[in-house]
Amino acid sequence: MPDSTMKEQASATKEIGEVLLDVRDLKKYFPIEKGFFRSVTGNVRAVDGVSFQIHEGETFGLVGESGSGKTTLGRCIVRAISPTSGQIRFRLPDGDEVDIAALSRRELRDVRKHFHMIFQDPYSSLDPRMSVLDIIAEPIRNNRLLAEKRDIQDRVRDLMQVVGLDIQHLNRYPHAFSGGQRQRIGIARSLAPNPRLIVCDEAVSALDVSIQAQILNLLEDLQEDFNLTFLFIAHDLSVVEHISDRVGVMYVGKLVEMADTDSLFADPKHPYTEALLSAVPTTDPEIKMDRIILPGEVANPAAPPSGCYFHPRCRYAQDICKSETPQWNEVAPGHFAACHFADELDLRGVDSVR
Repeated sequence: MPDSTMKEQASATKEIGEVLLDVRDLKKYFPIEKGFFRSVTGNVRAVDGVSFQIHEGETFGLVGESGSGKTTLGRCIVRAISPTSGQIRFRLPDGDEVDIAALSRRELRDVRKHFHMIFQDPYSSLDPRMSVLDIIAEPIRNNRLLAEKRDIQDRVRDLMQVVGLDIQHLNRYPHAFSGGQRQRIGIARSLAPNPRLIVCDEAVSALDVSIQAQILNLLEDLQEDFNLTFLFIAHDLSVVEHISDRVGVMYVGKLVEMADTDSLFADPKHPYTEALLSAVPTTDPEIKMDRIILPGEVANPAAPPSGCYFHPRCRYAQDICKSETPQWNEVAPGHFAACHFADELDLRGVDSVR
């Protein structure tokens, strides 16, 4: 992957615009049904009151353990699934705002071209019965962006070249491509309708390390060339550190910390973030990693603990953590955390072990 110097230079020249996406108190509950009459006995709180903003041209990283609600949040934003409540305010090219969460199916069709998703699995996310031409052209046809067959084919050829694919393979099927090539096809499909926002759901986690670096570099180039905005969902913090401008940390459906990338990695304010950062590998073989091993399992989102959801696994927990829910506070300029002791704890960042 590119070194930190290159990352700092890129961040210094990056222009961040106005708020493009404004998520307000978003919730997604899945009902638990039992019995012959399918009576609802409870809810799985996959996303439980999440709020954040993403600015035009930036990459917002979203991290957390499996089951934290990251993917569900991403799917709600692009309305692959409908949220239970909350707002997803999106700014259109003409400056008007729409609430994606409140749009009907017909209204959604008119704005869906402005946001798209890159999926985790490059194998199952492509229809094996469709050629590369048809896969990439599908959003163009569905959104009625081009009518003439030749214009559509020319657009697909251009996109294939942009993502580094050979246009001679236009009529091949997904089984003829490697995992990295399939993900490039998925990226080309996402670019087809000229979106403003792309949600990358674990877009490189299924790829080899060397291929991950290629895809990450491609995404950064595309962001600059097409003025794209990314919501980058991942569990690999080294990847998130490389590509993200700001990072949000999720635990059991809630955001527990959010800050610009450098601040969060150097000076975390939530014990859960500290534990995640302790697992970030170092390239220096002389450094012995002092990893924080969290006891127990991620809390059950259908029956979360009282107070702070993280308190059963937190080594700093006190009585107040068990009874009172911590408030979401700005503990430093642009640095937010939901922890009773965010101002008092001296937590370890990645710089302390590098």
